[in-house]
Amino acid sequence: MEIIKNIAVKGIHDKPIVTDVFFKQNNTKKPVIIFCHGYKGFKDWGAWNIMAETMAKANMFFIKFNFSHNGGTLEQPIDFPDLEAFGNNNYTKELDDLKSVIDWLFNNEDFKNEADLSHITLLGHSRSGGIVTIKAEEDIRITKVISLAGVADYGKRSSTIGDLEQWQKDGVKYILNGRTKQKMPHYIQFYEDFIANEERLTIKRAVSKLKIPYLIIHGNDDTSVLIEEAFSLKEWCNHSELKIIDKANHVFGASHPWEKTELPKEFNEVVTLVLDFVQN
Repeated sequence: MEIIKNIAVKGIHDKPIVTDVFFKQNNTKKPVIIFCHGYKGFKDWGAWNIMAETMAKANMFFIKFNFSHNGGTLEQPIDFPDLEAFGNNNYTKELDDLKSVIDWLFNNEDFKNEADLSHITLLGHSRSGGIVTIKAEEDIRITKVISLAGVADYGKRSSTIGDLEQWQKDGVKYILNGRTKQKMPHYIQFYEDFIANEERLTIKRAVSKLKIPYLIIHGNDDTSVLIEEAFSLKEWCNHSELKIIDKANHVFGASHPWEKTELPKEFNEVVTLVLDFVQN
């Protein structure tokens, strides 16, 4: 299996989009899956690498990447050495980054015999469940989309990072990262960018207009994004499929770091559902 790590894909926001590719090099065009991490996430979190390897072994062309402003760097793509970048991230930057990765794939001669560009699935975890759905609705190159423990509404999240009036006055709010103990900044530009692009960033609008196959996967023990959000996504798109994984939390039994070589039971269920959806 071919694994190429930490490719610096050029985006439009002056920071590299650090990207990994997993595939069997066999001169056969394979369905593409592009995975997007969530809030305070990164491409090498927990069991994402094992997920990528498992998908590649099943003859997928699997791509995962760090958003350019997720707080990681090319030299240190794990965790958050660049908190200034993290504070300047927003939804539209993430949509731009995803487009840059798709464009890079289409323009990459190295993968022309390995990646089936007529079969591209976007897979987004948590906050990126919305990012991939918005991008899938607006980009005709995308053929399928999957929301994995995905959110249904950015509006209620964009103004609730602390008190809005105080946030506007100070220009920044800090959120403690429970794992790394970093005080992670959120500059007011995050809220301002959402307000300026609210129609585009309304997940309900994108979901309601989706014409391509749409899979929603959610755990019924998810305390970070409640399962009611999955029910809303399902309600907004008549042709969508909703798969509920029993006893699964927000990360389907995984954690960081993930030292085991096997995926948790709930995570294996996710992989099976994704592969079945992509292949059929």
